[in-house]
Amino acid sequence: MKKLFKLILNTIPRPLLIRLSYVARPILAFFLKGNIFTDPIDNKSFKTFLPYGYGNQRNNVLSPSTLSLERHRLLWLYLNHKTDFFNAKKSVLHFAPEQCFLKRFRSLKNLKYTTTDLLSPIADVKADICDLPFEDNSYDVILCNHVLEHIPDDTKAMQELYRVMKPGGYGIFQIPQELDRAVTFEDDSITDRDERAKIFGQYDHVRVYGRDYFDKLRSIGFKVEEVDYTATLSNEDIEKYCLAKGEIIPVVYK
Repeated sequence: MKKLFKLILNTIPRPLLIRLSYVARPILAFFLKGNIFTDPIDNKSFKTFLPYGYGNQRNNVLSPSTLSLERHRLLWLYLNHKTDFFNAKKSVLHFAPEQCFLKRFRSLKNLKYTTTDLLSPIADVKADICDLPFEDNSYDVILCNHVLEHIPDDTKAMQELYRVMKPGGYGIFQIPQELDRAVTFEDDSITDRDERAKIFGQYDHVRVYGRDYFDKLRSIGFKVEEVDYTATLSNEDIEKYCLAKGEIIPVVYK
């Protein structure tokens, strides 16, 4: 089952994979039922999660029921326990909406919820993050996770995110990050897809963010909190929810 799922992930185009996953999820969830690991997004438990990754496969990270990864489950727990996201009236802008969140967030009566992306087939508004069609100071909350590493001009994208966020609003801008790297690395001269995947973690990533990512956000005008939410959890819960211990959630404020 795991080998088959790995083959599917690596060979089927992502838009088609999204559509096929609606059919595959119940089947995967049925065969992997158990009581060892739990997805906090839907509270379903399994004997194992699935492998996932480009090149370097990570074992036991992909939930069979919601298709969430470590970062999604971490974000869900943080929003649930440390914010009023699920009960306060908020206008929310969500970039490249993750499948594990989309229907759940859209169903929340307290949210005025808008999704956007340049390519995603499930987004409400097709838009370039560097040239957004939204008014200044429009949104209370902006979710922009694992997007900026794809954007050549991430400075312009950050400026646009700041522009459309309301004063007093906040955002969560997760990225793949190497915390032992002081300075972000990018090199446009590397054009081979396999080499880019090896160096950047994915062929369509344009940089590897280091610790200076937080200061770059501050230079745009954001107040930034580097939140290690896993530090507040027990080792048992980190293992139970299949989280990445020490992963930082970049929470920004305007």
